[in-house]
Amino acid sequence: MKILAFGASNSSQSINKKFVTSVSKYYKELDDVKEIIDLNDYAMPVFSVDLEKEIGIPQQAHDFAAKIDWADFILISFAENNGNYNACYKNIIDWVSRIRGRKIFNGKPLFLLATSPGARGGQSVLSIAAARLPFDGADVLDTFSLPEFNANFEEGKGVTNMLLRSQLEAKVRKTKRTLKEKFEGGAENNS
Repeated sequence: MKILAFGASNSSQSINKKFVTSVSKYYKELDDVKEIIDLNDYAMPVFSVDLEKEIGIPQQAHDFAAKIDWADFILISFAENNGNYNACYKNIIDWVSRIRGRKIFNGKPLFLLATSPGARGGQSVLSIAAARLPFDGADVLDTFSLPEFNANFEEGKGVTNMLLRSQLEAKVRKTKRTLKEKFEGGAENNS
């Protein structure tokens, strides 16, 4: 299984990238190949219809879409900026949405995460993403919000709060079961 993971942030010190990288390790027995990407590698001019007419769709949008198409399973941890998506993520998605003949996520299964230093753990952006992404072709398997990142996460250890860790691990187990059913069921149907 090919797993794609990214923090939906362009911060060089993104706590969401640290969090999604940690969560991706729970799937080690499933992944043949895992790739953790940095959204800074897909930076583009701010989307506008006028700019699209002038320059077309930038290659970075096609490259990002190719990463989505490559993956069997996608993990995203959303940074929350003023209760919504990080501008870099939103801009990438705006450009990818302009590629003819595709839904952004093309039916891929996703596990959506969010974290922040605050007590709500990015719940606003996570709610927005969970409601929006199915319209963009995502099969949202589950969501998880980690509050107070600095108090509840340690690099190398992951989630340190035992209650939150057990909640996360239960959701990981659920997504693994769903993925197993999806991919083994698909293999049986193709034989």
